[in-house]
Amino acid sequence: MTAIETIAAEGQASLFLLIAGVVLVVFLIGAFWYGSRRRRRGAPPATQNPAAQQREDSWQTPEERARDQEDQEYPRS
Repeated sequence: MTAIETIAAEGQASLFLLIAGVVLVVFLIGAFWYGSRRRRRGAPPATQNPAAQQREDSWQTPEERARDQEDQEYPRS
């Protein structure tokens, strides 16, 4: 093989890789676009757990917690 044939053979492989890279990038962009579009159309998120909603602002100091625990204890006989 001459130098020109070698260069031509190498150019074909790089052209193939270039085209494959462009196709891959287009595929990934399309998949991202489709996924984000599908996510926007999806059902709205479910409502929050009712137990979690009740405890939303349930910060207590140690004193308040101790008082609540005393109130919840069974009476001793």
